[in-house]
Amino acid sequence: MTHDAIVVFAGLGVAGQVLAGLVLLPLLGARIGVRGPAAAIRRALWGYELWAAFAVSALATGGSLFFSEIANFVPCELCWYQRICMYPLSIVTLLAALRNDYSIARYVLPLPLVGACISVYHLLVENKVVAESSACLVSAPGGCATKWINEFGYVTIPTLALTGFVLLIELLGLAAFGAAGDGGTVAGNAER
Repeated sequence: MTHDAIVVFAGLGVAGQVLAGLVLLPLLGARIGVRGPAAAIRRALWGYELWAAFAVSALATGGSLFFSEIANFVPCELCWYQRICMYPLSIVTLLAALRNDYSIARYVLPLPLVGACISVYHLLVENKVVAESSACLVSAPGGCATKWINEFGYVTIPTLALTGFVLLIELLGLAAFGAAGDGGTVAGNAER
């Protein structure tokens, strides 16, 4: 059963990566003047950005707890730092979504930004591009380079974390600033 759940989480991670790419490309296109696809994404998500951010952060938090508490994978030091960036988002985005408080998105955006940086560093350690620190070596069996899962040839726990953080950066960015290329405001943003 544990392996089946791991495959499900890995599959959700791949779906999240596809979704993140489908959102990122139009937002980047808006920066160079192609605003149609970004506007379509904005219209599709309008009013649901915080709920989507809550869903992503809650799923990531639940997956993290599954890996440590059910699958018994010991979190390393870098995993703990990523958790510090993710766990509060599941509570804050829920409260913000319930209150329809979009102003909070600007203030919590640094959490997924820092978390994504830690995830990238963790991937570099895991793939032996960067040497592990001595703190990593004593924090968990095998240190921070241990690949507790490796589904589809590349999906590891830090890959899943990075996917969640990138989706949160996109969703919170949309909630805070509107679609890229519209000057950071969207008509009606003040009323939200």
